[in-house]
Amino acid sequence: MRWQRNVRHLPRRRRRPDTPRTTAGQRRRRRDAGLHRQSPQRRQPPQLPTARHRRTRRPGRPAPRGADVTTVIAGAGQAGVQVAASLRQTGYAERILLIGDEPVLPYQRPPLSKSYLLGTTTQDSLNLRPQTFYEAQSIDLLTGVQVSGVDLTTTRAELDDGTHLHWDHLVLATGARPRQLGIPGETLAGVFPLRSLHHAQHLAEQIRSAREVVVIGGGFIGLEIASALGATIAVTVLEGASRLMGRAVTVPTSDYFAEQHTARGAQLRFGVTATEILGAGGRVTGVRASDGRVYAADLVVVGAGVVPDTTLAEKAGLATDNGIVVDASLRTSHPQVFAIGDCARFPDAGTGRLQRLESVQNATGHADHVAREITGTPGIYQDLPWFWSDQKGLRLQIAGLATGHDSTAVLGEPASGKFSVVAFRAGRLIAVESINRPADYQAARKLLASATWLSQDDVTAAGFTLKAAALDLATR
Repeated sequence: MRWQRNVRHLPRRRRRPDTPRTTAGQRRRRRDAGLHRQSPQRRQPPQLPTARHRRTRRPGRPAPRGADVTTVIAGAGQAGVQVAASLRQTGYAERILLIGDEPVLPYQRPPLSKSYLLGTTTQDSLNLRPQTFYEAQSIDLLTGVQVSGVDLTTTRAELDDGTHLHWDHLVLATGARPRQLGIPGETLAGVFPLRSLHHAQHLAEQIRSAREVVVIGGGFIGLEIASALGATIAVTVLEGASRLMGRAVTVPTSDYFAEQHTARGAQLRFGVTATEILGAGGRVTGVRASDGRVYAADLVVVGAGVVPDTTLAEKAGLATDNGIVVDASLRTSHPQVFAIGDCARFPDAGTGRLQRLESVQNATGHADHVAREITGTPGIYQDLPWFWSDQKGLRLQIAGLATGHDSTAVLGEPASGKFSVVAFRAGRLIAVESINRPADYQAARKLLASATWLSQDDVTAAGFTLKAAALDLATR
């Protein structure tokens, strides 16, 4: 941990004697920095988490005695950082303690399986915020340490170094961890999951000398890695289901991506799972699969999905069920404890069905909502979900959720490489999957967020475009 002992007494910015007092409004404007007017991507300045940056407390400034930590955020990923930033943007002036278990500044995860592996994104550009942001916003960041226990009765938390601290609001942003295969050979050298910067750094090093790679899992992460490996590497993708990205996209989208990956040289094996990872001298040599074959490999990437990290919540006695269960306000079974991001299982605003989503939008949307809850503006979380995946020339953008759809239609020509798949349930548009067609995606977000009723007959009518429908909506 970067700070030792008495984390309860944390530094507070002090006014110089010769400096006039500022009003609350001036303080809020100073803390704003205009971040709310920027897109999520533009909010992420390129800064390098060097060793000297891992300490947020400025030297030579003793912590005042008797000051309590008010809001503790367990987890410093996309959701955790955003809730801290959103609290300041909403005028929250109390203490914020942001705790992350990795010994670096909080960073973006999506580029790890895309541009970072390709070498077109450096570690410098991964940071969610620069070190100066946390200092300017009076957000106390602890890295290389995690919350190991929570007492809901005394509202105390314990860190894994034995430090105890008080909280008035606790936000669980513990994320998810890679799903383990549970098969022999999983710990051999040359076998990698991909969830952290540490994973990505080692994988990027190994890729340089790899010749045969087996990717276990045909979801977003597995396919992004497969597309990043390059034409000089033989890639085999083992997918236990009958199609790619089966939990996330419709059949037409899945089929198109299968065609494209096959055309680029990847070997796709459907209905096939890994049963053993083989090795010699402690290093991987291949994968034995459920089809009876052995696939040679000098590198194996495990992209078999993730499981929500509910360990802390379970120890505390909070309700969990494939995630930390929360209500429509994102509160757990304890009213002062929230859960957000990949670890949270929350009700769909339309159906009430519990769901757990893994996306940047879900993390930031949850964070913004919880910041409003803490600062006295309660409500129901009902943001439209959206997702994206970049697979080397194939940009998939999804608005809405196609879960439970009963029919689809295609707008545009798949042969052109630019088209959209629209999904319906009971005759109503519920999701749009756009491939290299960003105008459709942007229009779909506006239409779906407005709860505009669009039937299958409307969307498949001659001359219909999503862009025109969105423009018509704007003029009403």
